[in-house]
Amino acid sequence: MSGDLNHVDEALLELIADVTGKPKGAFNIRKNSGCSGRESTENIVITSKEDKPGIDIRIAPGTKNETCYIPVIITESGLSETVYNDFYIGEDCDVKIVAGCGIHNCGCEESRHDGVHTLHLGKNARVCYSEKHYGEGDGNGKNVMNPKTVAYLDEGAFLQMDTIQIAGVDSTDRDTRIVCGKDAETVITERLLTHGEQYAGSDMEIVLDGDNARGRVISRSVAKGHSEQVFLPRVIGNDRCFGHVQCDSIIMDEAKIRSVPEIAANSTEAQLIHEAAIGKIAGDQLLKLQTLGLTQEEAEDCILKGFLA
Repeated sequence: MSGDLNHVDEALLELIADVTGKPKGAFNIRKNSGCSGRESTENIVITSKEDKPGIDIRIAPGTKNETCYIPVIITESGLSETVYNDFYIGEDCDVKIVAGCGIHNCGCEESRHDGVHTLHLGKNARVCYSEKHYGEGDGNGKNVMNPKTVAYLDEGAFLQMDTIQIAGVDSTDRDTRIVCGKDAETVITERLLTHGEQYAGSDMEIVLDGDNARGRVISRSVAKGHSEQVFLPRVIGNDRCFGHVQCDSIIMDEAKIRSVPEIAANSTEAQLIHEAAIGKIAGDQLLKLQTLGLTQEEAEDCILKGFLA
């Protein structure tokens, strides 16, 4: 990596990508619209796009037990960017991809990152994709992140996608589109926390397009203060398949949550289920923890951490 990373950058990278020091494996670290470090491996090759901002990541067939890191950090107030990253994962791979964005905004202008990630999973490829979003700063500028993830799963492929919004993101519109082919499977876990005047929207569509395709969405969120959340998860079954959507939210203070799960069957062999629940923290849970010596605030924090874990 280059030497232009300071302690603020390093703290952000640890929060969003669990990286301390030089990452082990292939990596591309984007800082303030530039590259602060890049390294390919024998099996994972990262190159810059020539027509627009972003990178291409090509993972050779049969690659096992390797990790590719592509975190983004922004420390300039007023910076706004749209980045396009394309992944080409070969057949029979078993790899991890660690993405994520951290913004440290100490100015009065909005800092914004829009990331468009497109994944192509070859036959029988397995990918664990994780993405954390975090914002901070002592100025009045807003932190905005709008991630879009599109994935195409070939026969027998598997995608586990874990997305987490830690804190400090003033506005986010999340757009996720997954298409599963024959015997392919995806499991998406989404965890969001909003507070203050923050807004979070999540528009998700899982298309089960092949015979025996499977898809599961697990969404958990907590809304505090005057924040607002909107969830629009959809599972579409076009063949013999199984799909399940589960959305659970805790609402507090003056917050607002709207959850609209949808299932659509275009085949008599499609089995689709959806569930949604919004509620407050149970009083008996608070009471039990308070009898153990915790204050109400400590008890609430303990319950919320467990819910979002």
